[in-house]
Amino acid sequence: MGHLWTLITSLHTLAGPVMMLIYPLYASIVALESTSKLDDEQWLAYWILYSFLTLVEMLFQPILNWIPIWYDVKLIGVAWLVLPQFRGATFIYETCVREKLIMNKYGDQGKSKKKSVHFMTPEKGEDEAYD
Repeated sequence: MGHLWTLITSLHTLAGPVMMLIYPLYASIVALESTSKLDDEQWLAYWILYSFLTLVEMLFQPILNWIPIWYDVKLIGVAWLVLPQFRGATFIYETCVREKLIMNKYGDQGKSKKKSVHFMTPEKGEDEAYD
């Protein structure tokens, strides 16, 4: 039983880095090489959310240390974000991040599903300064 428990503990410890970093890294490289924009959106959204989760986790680390199942909850949440069956990262980005963080300068027109981030693109006439 001791060897089995050691194996289970080792797999549990490896599941986090594999699910949170190694698989998304591989899938991001595959997405960059493909012609589809859907997978690019999924993985860009994942890295945005993963960065935010890491920052929040660093901030609240003393509190999270007292929650014994935090690692398991985080692993399940990241699995939902990562697995292509759920496309959780894209869902969270479209329903939360896009609505709350992107500043909309077009009023009600911005409530439509625009795929561009307006505050990061140069205004008309500004792009000549980069030539």
